[in-house]
Amino acid sequence: MEKAEIGIIGGTGIYESELLKNVKEISVNTPYGKPSDSILIGDYYGRRVAILFRHGRNHSTAPHLINYRANIHALKQLGVKRIISSSAVGSLQDDIHPGDIVFVDQFIDRTHGRESSFYGEGKVCHISVADPVCPELHSLLAEAAKKLGIAFRANGTYVCINGPRFSTRAESRLYRSWNAHVIGMTLVPECVLAREAEICYASIATVTDYDTFKEEAVSIEKILEIMKENLEKVKKIIAEVIPKIPVERNCFCKDALKDAFV
Repeated sequence: MEKAEIGIIGGTGIYESELLKNVKEISVNTPYGKPSDSILIGDYYGRRVAILFRHGRNHSTAPHLINYRANIHALKQLGVKRIISSSAVGSLQDDIHPGDIVFVDQFIDRTHGRESSFYGEGKVCHISVADPVCPELHSLLAEAAKKLGIAFRANGTYVCINGPRFSTRAESRLYRSWNAHVIGMTLVPECVLAREAEICYASIATVTDYDTFKEEAVSIEKILEIMKENLEKVKKIIAEVIPKIPVERNCFCKDALKDAFV
């Protein structure tokens, strides 16, 4: 089987194959079923990179129907040790604007019915997600954005809702009162499963709208327009980061299962 050391999870528009050289498209089967789509594997400055389309290449899988376990397990099978995830989010604060980038480092889980562990009957795993993103990878993303002159927020709390609907105004105002920064539908259980798989994980959250706490309605047309504007920023950050990721890991992610079992 093909192998890769770095995984990228995101949408088709951001990760077209021009990022990689010598690209191969492979299908992966896992104990949890098939991932969202086939996976692209290629070379970038001497690093082997795997690209997975979270919603499928045609964006045909809704957030609450994504097979997150299959996605993470497929990357694990390929040998991936680090995952950079990109997602579109809504802002929950007046000073975080459409077009901004937030490197989130905390989450509040408002999802339900999603399989969030690789372990079930027979083996109980209490994984720690006190700090749910890899500090090493998170810092590299922020350093890359700073070097490129791209405006960003270095940290933030992500409220993960189930979707696929957007929030009511009452819900949005509640999340604001919790001092959360952005809202989306995919971070959880993706980052939790990555931790269980002992894979480093960091997220690039690109803001597309103000959720619904402002009077203006959330428009898919407007969101897609802002997403397009953010494309080049995210591509540049990822291209800058990949060659600088150390081969050896010096973080707690690689030993996450050490004390997790009862």
